[in-house]
Amino acid sequence: MRGSYFIAVVALAALAPAARAAERVTLSNGFEIDCHHHAQVESQVRLYLSPGEDSYIDRHAEDIASIETVPDPPAPPSVKNLKLEASKVKADGSLSPADLGEMLANAGHEHNLDVDLLASLVKAESGGNAHAVSRAGAQGLMQLMPSTAKTLGVEDSFKPEQNVRGGSVYLDSLLTLYHDNLAKALAAYNAGPEAVAKYNGIPPYHETQVYVARVIHEFNRRVLAREAEARRVASQARPAVASTSDEKGTRQSSSRSSR
Repeated sequence: MRGSYFIAVVALAALAPAARAAERVTLSNGFEIDCHHHAQVESQVRLYLSPGEDSYIDRHAEDIASIETVPDPPAPPSVKNLKLEASKVKADGSLSPADLGEMLANAGHEHNLDVDLLASLVKAESGGNAHAVSRAGAQGLMQLMPSTAKTLGVEDSFKPEQNVRGGSVYLDSLLTLYHDNLAKALAAYNAGPEAVAKYNGIPPYHETQVYVARVIHEFNRRVLAREAEARRVASQARPAVASTSDEKGTRQSSSRSSR
């Protein structure tokens, strides 16, 4: 599991196979990025994140160590599994804390992401509403744009498990791209990598700045609560251990004095 994210530090994981005809780009520093296709643009290599040409990342040619084609993604879930997944969603689009927690835990384990970070993102994006649709057209728990969802291999953004998996893959790729800078990754999740590249950091958009601050604040709150609970449990366990040791010592002392 990746370490503490208080300073927006997250370990790396490459973008999982998601889109057909995808390419895996290995950078000279050892990091990997998956893209749909690439093209040479003057002295740079342009990595397209979707079949179209609206979403891309530019890299200097000398930063590219190799580019290889990755296999097609696995077959989509069966109709039976999709029905089971849909049954978890209530009429208002909410899920039980247990079901949502299980989805986030599975995605976090698969992509080495802190489950509290994913939960904070879901809260900021949709408030846990699997039916949520933004004014811009983003959909589901992690608010995937249809074009992004397609690139990530998400067949239906309103299927919670598919949405969480796709959003986790996307966040993971952004963390890799920005060398574990959580603030930049969140800004790109909200405003797009092009905006982050244009301003070389969090763009001066009020919505994006508030969004980044909200997610990090919620994430830190959750981590602090988690650590406080761990300390509470540990403090309750210590007296019990001490009591057992005292009882054992008393029994041994009595046994010796009776000899």
